[in-house]
Amino acid sequence: MAQSADLHRILCFGSFAVDVVAGELRRQGLKIRLQEQPFRLLVLLLDRAGDVVTREEVREALWPADTYVDFDHSLNTAVRKLREALGDSAEAPRYVETIPRRGYRFIAPVAPLPSVQVADSANVPLASLPPSQAARPSNSGRRLLILAIVVVICTAALI
Repeated sequence: MAQSADLHRILCFGSFAVDVVAGELRRQGLKIRLQEQPFRLLVLLLDRAGDVVTREEVREALWPADTYVDFDHSLNTAVRKLREALGDSAEAPRYVETIPRRGYRFIAPVAPLPSVQVADSANVPLASLPPSQAARPSNSGRRLLILAIVVVICTAALI
């Protein structure tokens, strides 16, 4: 129960939103599949947007000291997968810029979405939500509505 009251930390950039707590990347509301290492790299870059994050800082954040991997290959793979998910490129970056022999920098503007407590989110008035959330019902709300319609139709068919 205590976890449901945690604040969700959502960071927005371009047409993307990152829910750090849920571990989700979304583009215009649609979830984009992103593996754990590229997602953690994205969060690290977003937390330090505009600053150069060195390769050493990435290694320390993503791979524990007792982990033995081909670091260069693993980092290059994580960056490539992140760029694929964002539709970004190394040659003309919109989000992730490579700083040769040093590291990476997140170059797009990042804006945090106001934190909402999960436990109280059902009681938040629509006027207090951002327009994108107020205009669309949540997926769970849609599912509940569809379930109610199906139950009514089945009941009517039985009668």
